[in-house]
Amino acid sequence: MKNIFLFPSRNFLLSVLIVLISGFAAGLFIDTSILKKHILLVSIIVVYPAMVGYKIEEIFKLSNRRLIAISMVFNFLFLPVLAYALGSIFLLQAPLLFAGLLIIALLPTANMTIAFTAMAKGNVPGAVQINVLGLIAGALLTPWYLLFMLGQYIPIDILATLKTIATVIFVPLLAGIITYYFLLKKYNEKKFNSRLKPYFLAASAWGMVYIIFASISVNAQRIISRPDLIFMALLVLVLFYVVIYLVSIIIGKYCLNARDSLALIFGSALRNLAIAMGVAATAYGPDAALIVALAFIIQPPAASVFLRINEKYNLLQAKTELKGGKIE
Repeated sequence: MKNIFLFPSRNFLLSVLIVLISGFAAGLFIDTSILKKHILLVSIIVVYPAMVGYKIEEIFKLSNRRLIAISMVFNFLFLPVLAYALGSIFLLQAPLLFAGLLIIALLPTANMTIAFTAMAKGNVPGAVQINVLGLIAGALLTPWYLLFMLGQYIPIDILATLKTIATVIFVPLLAGIITYYFLLKKYNEKKFNSRLKPYFLAASAWGMVYIIFASISVNAQRIISRPDLIFMALLVLVLFYVVIYLVSIIIGKYCLNARDSLALIFGSALRNLAIAMGVAATAYGPDAALIVALAFIIQPPAASVFLRINEKYNLLQAKTELKGGKIE
């Protein structure tokens, strides 16, 4: 039972592929629309475990100011414009897919940012600050960006979107902080990370499995009738991630040192798809969640490929700083 429970979090990409195929097959023969009724509750279940362990005090640290400033500009000016441009070119005929793309662009960054930054020997404290600040800024800015960029194509209810974001992000965040506070009375941080955190992450992964299955199955008939939309969505996502990596690598090489560059790259390329899925599915329905589900196929492999390429070719070496004769 333990291995079954931990399977989706330990084999997430494989799990996503299995769920995409099984959800599509189920949706062709079974009416799964009832699954939509539980998406809000499941979205909270997805986000809450990821919030256990968040350290809000990281927001108030004044270190890494240059990195944080560049990251905020990149994530909340460049990426929304990039998503809007791609959506305007390719997704105007499917405005809810467009909405899902914008939500992906507006919700940095995932906990995997910290993990990948650590594996690449980047600036982990900087990655943590990008993570926390990006989550809060994204939650506050997303409704207004959606209204400004997409209001002419679909109705955007600011209050409803804010309510959804508060329910999906801030309620689990508060609950996660409280849970972590009480857990640390019994476990130290090391024991929490080794013994308990895998189970929290597994619970989150199972929630995402449910939402992906619901999103794909509800849209199965539409996918059959309009395969061009799925192809277009995948094309847009590939372009979106390719541009993120190319531009963030360039910015990192010429504006930051190598360790900060890695935090910027992973803090930009690893979007918070778990929260994006919850917000998209709850506020705009399965159509918006569909493109987020497809992003799960692209984002993890892209990060792994970049990690390997950077290890082999040291892409950020040009701006590596020297201090005391040693490479930083």
